[in-house]
Amino acid sequence: MRILSFPEAATPSELRLQVREIQEQAWPSAPGAVAPPDAPAHDSALRPLSMLLVDDGTVLAALDILSKDIVHAGARFAAGGLSTVVTRRETRGRGHGRRLVAAARETMLARKLDLGLFTCDGPLQAFYESAGWRILPGAVLIGGTPHDPFPSDQAGFEKVTMADFFSSAAREAEASFHESRIELYPGEIDKLW
Repeated sequence: MRILSFPEAATPSELRLQVREIQEQAWPSAPGAVAPPDAPAHDSALRPLSMLLVDDGTVLAALDILSKDIVHAGARFAAGGLSTVVTRRETRGRGHGRRLVAAARETMLARKLDLGLFTCDGPLQAFYESAGWRILPGAVLIGGTPHDPFPSDQAGFEKVTMADFFSSAAREAEASFHESRIELYPGEIDKLW
């Protein structure tokens, strides 16, 4: 079993097909709305990095790291976040997702990002904490665009914000992220990573 990483557009087609298959297991598309397997899932401006846990040619779990610079409390930070975290249905409960999510955290650190932050469904908080992430108390991510914002605290969305602070500048500013609205603005495709 090994973890492979590729820029999203450079993911080999046989692996990308498997990733799309397990994403469809988790989040079925509307009839007739399945994207071609070679179509990118993310905005290229977010520099998507696909990470796959593969065993003997079979993708067991997958996720994407998206990244961009953000401005918060008057300071600029290189931020990354997790997107499309998924584990093959028949292999769930074996720690594959946790292993990949922990590896993604280490990858963000190695890529010299200042911080990682993303939202997850409330019931998944303990899963992400077990992989090294921490809840960011009271924080709301503002996705979408400045003209069409998509906040993580909208009615019926039930999200919590997870984070980790990698650089010394981010660690010094950590308190400013608590109980705040963080302008992520990843765009129209990835409304909220």
